[in-house]
Amino acid sequence: MSNRLIALIAVAALATGCTGLPAGVEPVGDFEPERYLGTWYEIARLDHPFERGLERITATYARRDDGGIRVLNRGYDVQGGTWREAEGKAYFIGSPDVGRLKVSFFGPFYGSYNVMALDQEGYQWAMVCGPDTDYLWILSREPKLPEAVLERLLALASARGFETDKLIYVEH
Repeated sequence: MSNRLIALIAVAALATGCTGLPAGVEPVGDFEPERYLGTWYEIARLDHPFERGLERITATYARRDDGGIRVLNRGYDVQGGTWREAEGKAYFIGSPDVGRLKVSFFGPFYGSYNVMALDQEGYQWAMVCGPDTDYLWILSREPKLPEAVLERLLALASARGFETDKLIYVEH
């Protein structure tokens, strides 16, 4: 097998290997993509280098011409005193009425965006995870989330194996 073919297989494995679901997590059904569009405030997250040092983080979702979703993540770099933005694209994995997408900020490489809990009445809060329990975000349409809702989401995340004691709570 040529080195080029091995490299292509490795890239394909990386690109598809990050779009899974953690054990015991199911994405929400009866998902309405149009209601999910707009701006969400990040309430809490597990730590990762791409968000380290950022506060006032928002994610804004909008339709793309190709049927996908435009993702614009924005946060304030406290140490640098500047705003940082990352633009990506997301596409549904399977049916658009299931909250399971793949998102890319870096060319052909995609990661999981699994909506594992959602206020399906008002679309006012959501909890999203990645391919494993190392990735978790709690989002809200407002900079604050009612304490009872937060406690319920934390209990759900903990029951699914997420280390909720390691969450970083975002200042807005």
